[in-house]
Amino acid sequence: MPVRLLLCGLCLVWSSNLALGAEPLNKRTDGQPGYRVLAADKGRLAVVKPAGGVEWQIANPAEVHDVWRLPNGHILLPAARNKIVEVKPGADHNEVVWQYEAQPVETNKKHVEIHAFQPLGDGRVMIAESGNGRIVEVDPAGKIVKTIPLTLEHPDPHRDTRMARKLANGHYLVCHEGDGKIREYDADGKVVWTYTLDLAGRPRSPGHGPEGHGTEVYGAVRLKNGHTLIAGGNNNRVFEVTPEGQTIWSIDQKELPGITLAWVTTLHVLPNGNIIVGNCHAGPENPQLFEVTRDKQVVWQFRDFETFGNGLASSQILDLPEGTIR
Repeated sequence: MPVRLLLCGLCLVWSSNLALGAEPLNKRTDGQPGYRVLAADKGRLAVVKPAGGVEWQIANPAEVHDVWRLPNGHILLPAARNKIVEVKPGADHNEVVWQYEAQPVETNKKHVEIHAFQPLGDGRVMIAESGNGRIVEVDPAGKIVKTIPLTLEHPDPHRDTRMARKLANGHYLVCHEGDGKIREYDADGKVVWTYTLDLAGRPRSPGHGPEGHGTEVYGAVRLKNGHTLIAGGNNNRVFEVTPEGQTIWSIDQKELPGITLAWVTTLHVLPNGNIIVGNCHAGPENPQLFEVTRDKQVVWQFRDFETFGNGLASSQILDLPEGTIR
C-alpha cells in the first residue's frame, strides 16, 4: 500500500519568479527556448521554467546526488541520507506515496548513505547503499527482492558510490568515488569491466572548486555503441572510453571558451548526440549546466544562483526527446 503521509519539511510553494531581481541564464544559441530544469541545492528541490522563475519547489535539507521525475509526474528524491521517497506534487501539499529507508547491515558498523537510485520499468527501484556496500532492488511494497554485492577497495559510507545505473543487459554500471573507478557488475554481482581514472597529466590538488583535481568520479552512462561516457567528478573533464579503456573523445577543464569545469556530475545524452553536462562547484561565473555538441560547440547554458547555488550536483532536464540517456 502507498504511504499516505505528508513528508515533514517538504512544503509546496508556487512562485512566478523566485529569483527576484536576478535574471537567470537559460539560453540557447539558436534562439529557441531553454529547458525546464529539475534540480536541487540550497535546501530546496525546484523546477525552473525556460523563461526563468520557479514553477514548483519543495524544501528539502537532504544532500541530493540523484533525482527523477517519473512518467506520472511524481518525483523520486532523497529525503534523508539513508531514505528516498516518491512524492506526488499537489496544490496544497506534497504527498509521500512510497518510501524506502536503508538500515545498516550487520557488517556495517557506521551508517548508510544513498547517492544513487533508478526507477526500473517493472515498478522496482534500484538503490545503491553506500556503507552497506551493495545495490538492492526494491518492489512497490518496499521489499528488497534482489541484492548485488559491490567490490570496494576503500569502503566509506560517503564515498562508496556516486552514480549507479542498471543497463539494458541487466548489468549495473557503478561509479565508485572513493576508489576512483567505474565497475560494471553482471546480474550476479561479478565485476565484468573496470575503468580506473587517472590524473590526466595534472597533479592532484585539494578542493571542490576548479582548483581541486583528483580521480573522485561521479557519473557514467553506457552509450549505444558500447562505449562509456564519463563525468569525471573532480577529474574536471568529460570523456568517452571504449570497452578496452581507450579515450576517444574528451572535453578538458578549460577547453570550452568561457567555461571552466570543476566537479563534473550528471550527464544527459540526447538522440542527436549532444551532451548536457552538470558542472558543480565551478562558481557563479560558470554555468551549472550546459549542452555541447560532439564538435564541442556550446548550444545551451543554465546558470541560476538565486534558486540554486554552487552545490548543484544533480538535475534532470525535463521534456527531452525519447531515447535520451541519463
